[in-house]
Amino acid sequence: MEDEAEIYDGIRVQFPLTFGKQQKSQTSLEAVHNATRRSTASKNSDNKTDEALPSVSSSSKAWLDSLRNSKSPNPSPNGSVIGPPPGPVPDEDDVMVGPPPPPPGLGEDDDDDGMIGPPRPPVGPSSDSDEEEGEENRYRIPLSNEIILKGHTKIVSALAIDLSGSRVLSGSYDYTVRMFDFQGMNSRLQSFRQLEPFEGHQVRNLSWSPSSDRFLCVTGSAQAKIYDRDGLTLGEFVKGDMYIRDLKNTKGHITGLTCGEWHPKTKETILTSSEDGSLRIWDVNDFKSQKQVIKPKLARPGRIPVTTCAWDREGKCIAGGIGDGSIQIWTLKPGWGSRPDIYIEKSHSDDITGLKFSSDGKTLLSRSFDGSLKVWDLRQIKAPLKVFDDLPNNYAQTNVAFSPDEQLFLTGTSVEKESTTGGLLCFYDSSKLELVQRVGISPSGSVVQCAWHPRLNQIFATSGDKSQGGTHVLYDPTLSERGALVCVARAPRKKSVDDFEAPLVIHNPHALPLFRDQPSRKRQREKILKDPIKSHKPELPITGPGHGGRVGTTKGSLLTQYLLKQGGMIKETWMEEDPREAILNRILRMKRNDLICWSV
Repeated sequence: MEDEAEIYDGIRVQFPLTFGKQQKSQTSLEAVHNATRRSTASKNSDNKTDEALPSVSSSSKAWLDSLRNSKSPNPSPNGSVIGPPPGPVPDEDDVMVGPPPPPPGLGEDDDDDGMIGPPRPPVGPSSDSDEEEGEENRYRIPLSNEIILKGHTKIVSALAIDLSGSRVLSGSYDYTVRMFDFQGMNSRLQSFRQLEPFEGHQVRNLSWSPSSDRFLCVTGSAQAKIYDRDGLTLGEFVKGDMYIRDLKNTKGHITGLTCGEWHPKTKETILTSSEDGSLRIWDVNDFKSQKQVIKPKLARPGRIPVTTCAWDREGKCIAGGIGDGSIQIWTLKPGWGSRPDIYIEKSHSDDITGLKFSSDGKTLLSRSFDGSLKVWDLRQIKAPLKVFDDLPNNYAQTNVAFSPDEQLFLTGTSVEKESTTGGLLCFYDSSKLELVQRVGISPSGSVVQCAWHPRLNQIFATSGDKSQGGTHVLYDPTLSERGALVCVARAPRKKSVDDFEAPLVIHNPHALPLFRDQPSRKRQREKILKDPIKSHKPELPITGPGHGGRVGTTKGSLLTQYLLKQGGMIKETWMEEDPREAILNRILRMKRNDLICWSV
């Protein structure tokens, strides 16, 4: 084998370097992840302390601070510190020969006075920093790297990730839904399909089925749509009659939808809420009728919109956010109706935008337009457990989500007009009910939807404004799996000769209807005037000879005159007579009559 390699190398030298099959240059994973690493400014959105930096631990920060404050630092030419921290520096009067002395209390029992290896770090500060590092690593939030799934021209208002984490759906105010596939996507991060469910209607919610073979699309129209995994339409639910007053007698929603979710366990059942003031449970196999109509409890009769809805983890309870500020929860049991089992009156002072159950079904999170996030214990609903304020919210789709282990819950904030901070993603501790961290997502765009996928261990956050929108994917190469890690490391395919397509040459363009000159307006107008149908030409008046002072084609408008003429009883001989002879006969007749009169 070595001889063959030497022979090959000897022959290869005789040819130019561009000859033969070229080896592809492999980019290291470290370089790829360094390109997607988040900057320090975007990590620390508060610009006050360094406690929110996920990539630098507390012990490392203490070590770096000690290096900065030391008298003899050991930096490298490029500014990074190499090796362990230096030991204590002696005074100018003292002269130290040999290795530095050991720390007090460590070398008293040793036989040798010298210390082998670098000095140990101080005991006191390191123990405190280790506790801080352990406290920070307890949450293990993947925030070190970030990619953005772009393509929308307005803010992204809907987000859905399938169970395996391979496909991501994003819906926007630009009326479109984009589908991303991590397995087939390269580092360009382009979507493989774009849908427009309803023309002129914003996309308000997206939800995968439990088996991830279909997904639900909720828009501003009154009809929800079902698509398969590849984006092909399977059907849309029927629209109700808007002139029927009782909503229970209508076949479907009569006004725009606000939210919708697939049942977490049953793949044939979905839930929708609408501005018509009702919640409906549908069977996916029957698009023309609903299974159940839920009318919320109201203080006074009327139609108050249901702004959001949610299932619990087992699919046994339904929660609805009502436009009057109340939260109502129904338990699915035999013989259940529209009367809620739990009624929280005036839970928020404005419309509710998001509801989320905990896995045990005892805790409920609510997000609202009033800029607050509230934590409710469903066993004691008189008052919330905790209220988090100063969370601006300008979008009706702003939600709240749990981490996979439910140690944390997170929500996004909107950008206000006079605010200097952009859209933030806020993390809270579920047990201590306190703020853990604020992460800057977009400097100018609001954060609407957020999700923390359990299998990928990656955080998704949608953002945008009136001109652009995207989905931010936060991950950590050491903590996350698949998902963004797969597509980021896949370079786009280079164009080859086979990809070349010669442009089509049209030799006679005017022969095609597409390039044919349009006829002049004058000719079109003349052609239309000649056409009696297009010109709406009225019928001409009746003309021609008549009979007995009547004009008409029958030479008389009376039926009897027409019949007599056809039978020969009325003869018109004036057409056959000579005019000169007729005049002479008339004169002779008149003279004869005059002679008779004189003779008498």
